[in-house]
Amino acid sequence: MDQRRLAEASGLSLPTIQRMEASEGQVRGNVDSLVKLVDALQKAGVELIGEGTVSHGGGRGVRLMASANSARKP
Repeated sequence: MDQRRLAEASGLSLPTIQRMEASEGQVRGNVDSLVKLVDALQKAGVELIGEGTVSHGGGRGVRLMASANSARKP
């Protein structure tokens, strides 16, 4: 998902998405914007893996949710 599509899906402006992505370390943004961003990512099938959370499915940071992965398998 590119920045423009993420902005549309979250209801945030493109510059807001760009600022968030350019953040070093923790993402900067107000709570409302961060909630909108997380909701849009989850609706797109992205699972966010919290810091210190054990990732049983492999990978670090983000991965596609199990239901999204299942739908893609032949």
